[in-house]
Amino acid sequence: YCGYTDSLSDNCCNWFLGHWFGHVWMSENGALPLRGKVLTVDTMNANVKKVDYAVRGPIVQRAVQIEKELKEGVKKPFEEVIKANIGDAHAMGQRPITFFRQVMALCTYPQLLDDNKFPEDAKNRARRILQSCGGNSIGAYTTSQGIDCVRHDVANYIQRRDGGIPSDPDNIYLTTGASDGIVTILKLLTAGEGRTRTGVMISIPQYPLYSASIAELGAVQINYYLNEEKCWSLDISELQRSLHAAREHCNPRVLCIINPGNPTGEPIRSFPYKKNSNDIYKGCEFHSFKKVLFEMGPEYSSKVELASFHSTSKCYMGECGFRGGYMEVINMDPEVKAQLTKLVSVRLCPPAPGQALMDLVVNSPQPGEPSYQTFMKERTAVLSALAEKAKLTEEILNTVPGISCNPVQGAMYSFPRITLPERAINEAKAKGQAPDMFYCMKLLEETGICLVPGSGFGQREGTYHFRMTILPPTDKLKIMLNKLKEFHQKFTQQYS
Repeated sequence: YCGYTDSLSDNCCNWFLGHWFGHVWMSENGALPLRGKVLTVDTMNANVKKVDYAVRGPIVQRAVQIEKELKEGVKKPFEEVIKANIGDAHAMGQRPITFFRQVMALCTYPQLLDDNKFPEDAKNRARRILQSCGGNSIGAYTTSQGIDCVRHDVANYIQRRDGGIPSDPDNIYLTTGASDGIVTILKLLTAGEGRTRTGVMISIPQYPLYSASIAELGAVQINYYLNEEKCWSLDISELQRSLHAAREHCNPRVLCIINPGNPTGEPIRSFPYKKNSNDIYKGCEFHSFKKVLFEMGPEYSSKVELASFHSTSKCYMGECGFRGGYMEVINMDPEVKAQLTKLVSVRLCPPAPGQALMDLVVNSPQPGEPSYQTFMKERTAVLSALAEKAKLTEEILNTVPGISCNPVQGAMYSFPRITLPERAINEAKAKGQAPDMFYCMKLLEETGICLVPGSGFGQREGTYHFRMTILPPTDKLKIMLNKLKEFHQKFTQQYS
């Protein structure tokens, strides 16, 4: 409760906030407003208006409207909307991993620990997690940095991944998905004004989280372009060009690399190091930047500040809704690290179920445990299906004149390039739309396929793309790709 004096002239602050039963009342100069709004588009945070998140932008909003229209009986040239706009694996039919859901059920309803239907290794994982929670309940707050035993398991996982390079649990922060950790680190890094303002180097095409966060924080976006002609590879010369140009107008302090790429689905190829990863398909290698850093020697490994992020949302797990994730910080100044811990404590803690699920990803069933064979069978099936669908997507799209698709070698997306007729480009511009937005909206209205235009991710001037997931079941993916093929041929003919 916040009160104020009877005399308006004795106000001690400009804003009166009363918080009762979840309601916040706002006024200027201490008096409740008699007319008008305190918060308007003109008075709100200007940076928020600069935020754009294409993955859930206008085309997705229209897709939701069309779904409602279909339910209401409105006739369309299709029976359902196929949402290939977002990497939501379970929504697209990928089945959860049995072991993960068993342990989550046990954590959520501990009485099941007495049920002999659950394997003993699942029960042991659940007991250990619950014993680390307040009151042995996953419904309790955890420490702000995350459940202690989970952070230790994450550190052990990283150490195994990197061939024994040490990982300190104190450098691990559990997060609400990877996105939460990324935004938190960007908050720490954003400072300065004018030419001293923090610049953040991001790959183009990029995942819109980065551009949206940069805009919200008022930092400066610095683009470096991936080489589409070389399977979206990263060229060091392009990084140098981007860096030198940026120094003319801001202070570049951050280099962001997404590996494997989103939306391009390509792993980084800039370093000659090999390591397996859940998100890389057969024939490709994952490069842990931390391992590379340490293999470069103490001159780099003891100085370069690195923050790495991972989550439960993608790959064979696909557990987006649990919002589990972690970040590891390397070589962070101790005083800054204290500020980081303070910053995450403001939000109390990440969701405890997400933390528990993250633990299962980094501490999965091992040989000799009851759940191992089933776990490996399910994991392998998901990864094999993703690899098959990646190949299928590339092959079918590359049979379409005017569409070219690089091999999808990691993640769960493809980012094909489309050639659009000049008439279509001009009509789109006349409507105030990006040409690939115009294309994707037409595709949605005529086929029910929801994709995200490449303009939402960034692309070289004069090129057009769309991002689509490869997540639909194989039979539905084939139907979708053939519909897309027919649409593109019809669209090209219509506007030629």
